[in-house]
Amino acid sequence: MKDTFKHQGMRNKLADSVAAKGIKDKKVIDAIRSIPRHLFMDSSFEDHAYQDKPFPIAADQTISQPYTVAFQTELLEVLPGQKMLEIGTGSGYQTAVLLHLKTKVYTIERQLELFKKTNIFFKKMGYRPKKVVFGDGYKGLPEHAPFDRIIVTAGAPEVPRKLLSQLKIGGKMVIPVGEDDQVMMRITRKSETEFEREAFGNFRFVPLLEDKN
Repeated sequence: MKDTFKHQGMRNKLADSVAAKGIKDKKVIDAIRSIPRHLFMDSSFEDHAYQDKPFPIAADQTISQPYTVAFQTELLEVLPGQKMLEIGTGSGYQTAVLLHLKTKVYTIERQLELFKKTNIFFKKMGYRPKKVVFGDGYKGLPEHAPFDRIIVTAGAPEVPRKLLSQLKIGGKMVIPVGEDDQVMMRITRKSETEFEREAFGNFRFVPLLEDKN
């Protein structure tokens, strides 16, 4: 598949619609405007790529709604050069947004089929996360901690303690928490033992599954 002027036009409309829904961070809007989302999907579903809605991909997972990707990214308040842990690589679209913002991304995927497919895709497209790992997102990557930012792209029944422990003091984690519907939480680590929690409305994500590997 190619990235054509038609695709760019559709992306501009998508970025405008995401901005109209309340996303204010210009760098995030620019990422939505720049990244060819249709390349992250099966070519037969190309027409769906620039609608602001989630879409099924391999292994019973979804490529998140662009607005949700933008919303989570904006909440992270990322700065260039920050060390980022992403739980749930999925299609790689969120990873690409984080790379566009010049962060150093360490990303974990627990579905082997998706891990293999996305890893090949990253190499083909020239996307260069610091590390793409097949493993259990609940455990994080203690050997690379602490992280400035952690983003979780699946719904967790509760906040995994191991991820909290891998957050730098002053760092932020954005995670959807809950069983069926989730509340989007932003957790800021204030000290060794103190965490500030903020809630940002309801979302629906695929579940974050534990003990894979």
